[in-house]
Amino acid sequence: MTAQQFFFLLFALITLGSALRVVLVRNLFHAALWLIATLAGVAAIFALLEAGFLAVVQVLTYIGAISILIIFAIMLTSGMMNPTAERRLNSWSGLGAVVAAVLLLLLGRVITSFPWPEASLAQAPADSIETLGKALVDPAQFVLPFEAASVLLLVALVGAIYVARARQKGE
Repeated sequence: MTAQQFFFLLFALITLGSALRVVLVRNLFHAALWLIATLAGVAAIFALLEAGFLAVVQVLTYIGAISILIIFAIMLTSGMMNPTAERRLNSWSGLGAVVAAVLLLLLGRVITSFPWPEASLAQAPADSIETLGKALVDPAQFVLPFEAASVLLLVALVGAIYVARARQKGE
């Protein structure tokens, strides 16, 4: 086992463990912190796979922007930071776990049986990052979904502030 394989397995286990903590922890704020650890593990895997651009985008976009927005919304929503909150599982939790396990097995079967092409660095165009950058700001391609996502995040933040202030005034 090479050092790169060892670190890949290490970061994969860290990512998997923190992802499990995201869905199993009771405190929503702690779940957001575990989400940051999960996203950092994914960024580390990207860096190990020599996809530096994706690693930087992962850190800047997901950890730096979306996770902070989620934490900000959690902290503005009253009642979410309550450490004595009751357990959030309900009568559908068992069925959800069974469906998730079946889908995981099905996905594993599809991944292992798919005829994956042999990848090489020669297949990637030299200007792929430049092409991606142009595609994100080109009006004929992805600028509309890119801007729609930013507006959606802004609306979610303003909505969280409005809900938090409305509850404070009503109490």
